[in-house]
Amino acid sequence: MQLTDSHLSEKQIQAIATSNNKINIWHGAVRSGKTYSSLLRFLIEVQRAPPGEMVIICRDAHAFRRNILPVLYELINEDVRYLEGKNLLEIWDRKIHVVGAHDSRSEGKLRGATFRGAYVDEATLIPHSAFIVLVQRCAMGGARIFATTNPDSPGHWLKKEFLEDNPDVNQYPFTMLDNPALTMEEREYLERQHKGIFYKRFILGDWVLAEGAVFDFFDEQVHTIPKPPANAKFYICGVDIGFTNPTAFTLIGVNPDAQPPLWVEAEYYHDSKIKGSRTDSDYAQDLIYFVSQRPYVKGIYVDPAAASFKVEIRRSGLGLPIRDAENNVLDGIRSLTSFMASGDLKICRSCKNLIREIQGYCWDPKESEKGYDEPIKKADHGIDSMRYAVYSYFGNKTDIRAKVEESPRTLGFSSAPYAPSPYPRR
Repeated sequence: MQLTDSHLSEKQIQAIATSNNKINIWHGAVRSGKTYSSLLRFLIEVQRAPPGEMVIICRDAHAFRRNILPVLYELINEDVRYLEGKNLLEIWDRKIHVVGAHDSRSEGKLRGATFRGAYVDEATLIPHSAFIVLVQRCAMGGARIFATTNPDSPGHWLKKEFLEDNPDVNQYPFTMLDNPALTMEEREYLERQHKGIFYKRFILGDWVLAEGAVFDFFDEQVHTIPKPPANAKFYICGVDIGFTNPTAFTLIGVNPDAQPPLWVEAEYYHDSKIKGSRTDSDYAQDLIYFVSQRPYVKGIYVDPAAASFKVEIRRSGLGLPIRDAENNVLDGIRSLTSFMASGDLKICRSCKNLIREIQGYCWDPKESEKGYDEPIKKADHGIDSMRYAVYSYFGNKTDIRAKVEESPRTLGFSSAPYAPSPYPRR
């Protein structure tokens, strides 16, 4: 592992040199060099620790392949052997288990083991119970834990129990200025992509409460447009089904050559309390009418809990590209915030229900006090449908133009609707 100090910032060198406590946590802004320097320190531990197995904990296998594995290959390349089917790394003859920890059941994957060291990626996203079990499993033989995280609520368990007055923890706050590989242009770009709470946490590196409006930067004059900027290359659609609550469909046009390249073109909004109840079959027929006006629909992302509706829509035999939506609320909100703040996502003014919801969408102060970030579950159906489509298709990507290089998938029917709907496009 040949690496000179010229590759590292002063903060990275200091963290590597002094992270010899039982628990060592890198926290702060995005793209600040936390992962690179902490993994370098972990590899030093892999070399020096007494014989025995180690563990790397990520939120899931995708996070490991995205965040950790590429950096390991960059640092030591041929010395990394990843046995994906076994969730096992082999580095210099040391076995390192790869564990996904996304819910309370994750602690069961760690119980009974003894580890000579551990690395934790995105520690605030790991269940509290799993982290406590990891501490127990690394309590003997001088084993050390190395962890990274972006800031969260000041009431989060990681901050309260491990970053405040814990003698067994060394902590290293990082900013983007601590990453020598990041240019000024890249820093300025990242600053433009974040607003509100996400700017404070992911750019400034502050542990702050989620309070007030979720989309506190939203300006109807700036973030809405009178009509689509161009013809879409293809569409994506989000679906939030409700029976006692409103049902919303959101149709989003995508064209990397347009400005904005992403826009909400049309909405469907049915409030059963006002307009009368509808069945799964009714909503399925309405969705067919809604999307059949545009033949190039790449994906229709539906609330994973709407099982009976998905069965009904598949019975149509039209081959609609129905997908289960990614339903991570906070990551989805962050994605929407990034696209809207950069000007890459705007909303056609005809989508009045969605605009109204955005203007009233607020964080839940009671949950914030407990250390959780959750919006108030009220008047959020259009927002949920938009979030399903945008986050499910783009994920954590910020470059829309790179993502849409794939050829669009077309629906198996013409642009004419199959049947008239009592709820035409709104």
